[in-house]
Amino acid sequence: MPELTGKVAIVTGAAGNLGQAVCQALAAQGASIALLGHHAAGLEAARADLAGGESAAFTVDLIDPQGVRQAIADVMTRFGRIDILVNVAGGFTMGPPLHETPDADWDQMLDLNARTVFNACRAVIPHLLAAGGGGIVNVAARAALKGQGHMAPYCAAKAVVIRLTESLAEELRDAGIRVNCVLPGTLDTPQNRAAMPDADPSRWVTTAALADVILFLVSDAARAVSGAAIPVYGQS
Repeated sequence: MPELTGKVAIVTGAAGNLGQAVCQALAAQGASIALLGHHAAGLEAARADLAGGESAAFTVDLIDPQGVRQAIADVMTRFGRIDILVNVAGGFTMGPPLHETPDADWDQMLDLNARTVFNACRAVIPHLLAAGGGGIVNVAARAALKGQGHMAPYCAAKAVVIRLTESLAEELRDAGIRVNCVLPGTLDTPQNRAAMPDADPSRWVTTAALADVILFLVSDAARAVSGAAIPVYGQS
């Protein structure tokens, strides 16, 4: 029997390249999947590609706290339980030097990459506590570890994700809830190939490979791992 049979996993940003790979990896291990994101058609297309167990799509603005609370309540109504949360939702744009960065650019990177994690964790954790345990994996980035030019808002937002992960792991360590994050390098996606046509994508991290790391972190094999920030760089 697949390891995650009977468990319910929420994946935010489920319509994106990585989100789809994570949903497929979890579903292959028997989990029921709640796909969350803002693009209804994309979520339904991603859901249609899943094999195996139950799945349902929930359209939500992950930046809106009340909308997230309602979406999580809808997941509970649909599935009756939550065991796993994978926060994939995020975004990246290059920008001007920090001293020329508009407030809107700063807010966008913090909202997409940090507030979404905060909102989802805050809404899901009470259900994990009530269930007596669970697993959370957040997607940070290699860029969280060292600031880079023209990327200050993004680097800062992903650094927030690491600190949130560590803080949650401390708060929840006696409740049977493990919280970890992954730090991918460059992902091999169509968008990155188009943006960097001269690069060698064979050195990048495939979404399937990163999904496998996330799958490990929510599995019983990682039962002793919490508060970790796992580098997943490939050869980049």
